Amino acid sequence: MTEPSPNGTAGGGGTSAPAGGDESLTPAELAAKYGLSQSGARPTLAEYCRQLWQRRHFIQAYSNAKLLTMYSGARIGQVWQVLTPLLNAAVYYLIFGLLLETDRDIENFPAFLITGVFVFTFTQTAALQGTKAISGNLGLVRALHFPRAALPIAITLSQLQQLLISMVVLCGIVIATGEPLTFNWLLAVPVLLLQSLFNVGLSLIMARLGAQLPDMSQLMPFILRTWMYASGVMYSISVFAQDAPTWVRLGLELNPAAAYIELMREALIDSVNRADSVLSVGLLWGAAAAWALVVGIGGFVYFWKAEERYGRG
Repeated sequence: MTEPSPNGTAGGGGTSAPAGGDESLTPAELAAKYGLSQSGARPTLAEYCRQLWQRRHFIQAYSNAKLLTMYSGARIGQVWQVLTPLLNAAVYYLIFGLLLETDRDIENFPAFLITGVFVFTFTQTAALQGTKAISGNLGLVRALHFPRAALPIAITLSQLQQLLISMVVLCGIVIATGEPLTFNWLLAVPVLLLQSLFNVGLSLIMARLGAQLPDMSQLMPFILRTWMYASGVMYSISVFAQDAPTWVRLGLELNPAAAYIELMREALIDSVNRADSVLSVGLLWGAAAAWALVVGIGGFVYFWKAEERYGRG
């Protein structure tokens, strides 16, 4: 029989029981007692916002780098930032304006169409690239510790910078097609701010979905194409849906992409006619603000709740 050791354990080589009765504590209680914390644990929402603010320079630098490398392999480089939506608008004008005659009852269809294309492209690209914000940067996510929301936010910021460049061209086209320069043009600024907030939330939502569902990036082009056709990019919703039930027309006009497009057209194009619209301009502003707040804040919280799971598995 083995004799007890002087410290009370069986055998001379045994280890002593933890001091202070720690053997009765759960792992969580032990961690709390000795000041330990989970590696990679999700911070509080307030702390998460503070960490993002501390890394604002990284977000800006990453955004600029994304913008510079976007067309780095092309011979004419950054010109494609403006040329791509213009070429899309030209194709849509050929098909929808000339062949399908969706330009009826629209006085300045070129300006109407190009405005819709530019504004929708901003949201479309933010959603599409947001889907790959985490899944396409796993090396960076796994190598460095930083708030993961910085990636989709930086992507949206780079798209906003690209849109601002395009807006200069858009304004020139609007003036060239006979529209006057008025004080209403100043309303384009709050429209862009609301749309940017909406796009940030949308990009965050898509980033989480893309990280959890790898096939999401394959579905997005089809989803976004359907969304574009329902957003009045190439036609006037109030004209083409005038015989539809009121709830259908209301749903189309409350579509967030359609709301931002219509408000931008109201700001830049003096000849826009919304006489047959269900929503007044005031209600349209309310809908645009509501979408920005709900999707912007809700998307941020939704993304934050999965913070500790990004880059794992």
